[in-house]
Amino acid sequence: MLLEFSVANFLSFRDKQTLSMSAAPRLRKKGNAFAAPVDGERLPDLLKVAVVYGPNASGKSNFLKALGVVDRIAHKTSEVSERPLPVTPFKFDNALLKEPSVFELHFLSGRRRYEFYLAVTQERVVSERLTAYPNGKEVMLYERRHLDGADHYQIGELEGGEAVHDAWQKLTPPRALFLSQAVANSNEELTQLRKPHAWLTKALFSISSRGISEIAERSLRLSRDDEIHGEAIASFLRDVDVPVTRIRVESPESSDTSDSSLMSLARARSAQSEASGVAVRAPARRSAVFTHRTALGDAEFGFQEESEGTQNLIGFWLPWTTRDPHPSTERCILAVDELDSSLHPSIVVNLVKRHLEAEVPSQLIFSTHDTHLMDSGLLRRDQIWIAERDQNGATQLRSIHDFQGREGEDLEKRYYEGRYRGLPLVGG
Repeated sequence: MLLEFSVANFLSFRDKQTLSMSAAPRLRKKGNAFAAPVDGERLPDLLKVAVVYGPNASGKSNFLKALGVVDRIAHKTSEVSERPLPVTPFKFDNALLKEPSVFELHFLSGRRRYEFYLAVTQERVVSERLTAYPNGKEVMLYERRHLDGADHYQIGELEGGEAVHDAWQKLTPPRALFLSQAVANSNEELTQLRKPHAWLTKALFSISSRGISEIAERSLRLSRDDEIHGEAIASFLRDVDVPVTRIRVESPESSDTSDSSLMSLARARSAQSEASGVAVRAPARRSAVFTHRTALGDAEFGFQEESEGTQNLIGFWLPWTTRDPHPSTERCILAVDELDSSLHPSIVVNLVKRHLEAEVPSQLIFSTHDTHLMDSGLLRRDQIWIAERDQNGATQLRSIHDFQGREGEDLEKRYYEGRYRGLPLVGG
């Protein structure tokens, strides 16, 4: 589970900005949070949902891109390490152009708290550090710094022994993480780094507006391979008032081998973000037929005849239904850029409500322009964040809970009054 995420010198983020998933004390709607799954220390409850508002070009999408950077870098291996790292510094400040982008993740994995720090340029990893907190005690596992043209390591309470540590260091190229190389080149007896690495590479599934069509293709592939998945998608659509009674998918000219839902989800990760620089495969040509039922009878429509909102919902179904934490995957965070894209406000409210009421806690982080959600009464003040650009063009990120106000006030009204800032300045 995510406790806190910080970013600095990345795209529109200049100074360090932090989003916290820790619930503020003494607020109502206790069901919007859950007890932190950790042993040996007492932490605040964690929020199930965080939503980021703000005008166009305020940095909402950049924040969600930043959230996925460590995931993409942690997947790098020696074989693909020559590709530039997926970071871009803050361009309005010339002093920062050659400085690294910085990311900090505080998270829980295997009922233990961890902190991972990463500073990178496009050319190399400048610094990385992993700290564990067994029973709340701070234990530095390792730190890597690039100084005077060479990598320098400080090894803490890390298993394996000096010879193994030296081998891991030699196997780590400039654009890959020491953590990733250590896990890839350790035997089954060395498990200390596996859980934090698994969390960094598998806990998050991020959906961008450009990647949703690829995920929809994966969803339809599952429908072709197993009618149960087709019925599950149709049921998901009916729950939000899209009257689809059946989905039939014909095989493309070159059929793929069938995938499990988790395998399909893993493969769809290539569509997460255009910032990764990874080419996204065009969807295979297949025929999907959707049966709609009305009082006049049934009619069939092709995928391209469906509304953009319905197409987006089909892409949203796969990560939505596999977002619950699973011991083998560590997946527990779903991040969505523009959740309201082509969706009616009532559908957005329905999806958020269903997430809050889910029996197994997981975390949903998304951006939106749909202020109707503020007025729905679903969210607490500490779950609503505002992104805005300052006079230097840098994104500032603040929680509504940071502003003076009372619980139960009309959040949408106060937002449009400018009480929380983050409104577009449009000409009259």
